[in-house]
Amino acid sequence: MSRDHRDTPIIAPKLHHTTFLTLKLDEMVEWYRTVAGLVPVHYAESAAWLTNDEANHRIALIAHPSISRPVNKPTSAGLHHTAFEYATFDMWLDNYVRLRDRGITPFMCLDHGITMSMYYADPEGNGVEIQFDTFGDWAVSKEWMWAAREFAENPIGEWFDPDKLADARAQGLSQHEIHEGARAGKYRPEHPPADVLLPEVY
Repeated sequence: MSRDHRDTPIIAPKLHHTTFLTLKLDEMVEWYRTVAGLVPVHYAESAAWLTNDEANHRIALIAHPSISRPVNKPTSAGLHHTAFEYATFDMWLDNYVRLRDRGITPFMCLDHGITMSMYYADPEGNGVEIQFDTFGDWAVSKEWMWAAREFAENPIGEWFDPDKLADARAQGLSQHEIHEGARAGKYRPEHPPADVLLPEVY
């Protein structure tokens, strides 16, 4: 290899934000505020920039007059979902209950081993994952993802019904017990999704 070869940046940039084209600007702003606490830093007639942390924005929404409705979005190549992470299991499950009680429910839920994840569809049909790291440490979960035969053999993971998780917690089971039960298929929904494709919302 040439001493001058550069195949990766010596200092990698960090992922900062995702931008969506939208036909439903106001509905999208309200949905992301409700689901992930993203609030507008700047909100105009044709665009909005939202954040839920110290960054100036994490989601940008553009409502350009030339935008058209998507065709076969669930099976089209492109972005499947963006993800937001809670620090703890209880925060994550409490958020599910809060959203459920407002009529916002996930279209699929998976225990991936590295995370337990609930997937929602925003008003435009974009996927939004709400997760927590089951190891509580990115270094450890990264190592497990890289080395574990379990992940290599089943990277998608196991389906679970979030109401069954909430019931298990109410019965006094710990995060670890619930996670292990989910991995073993104990909390599978009565009718698991057929696949991981996004739902059609239009």
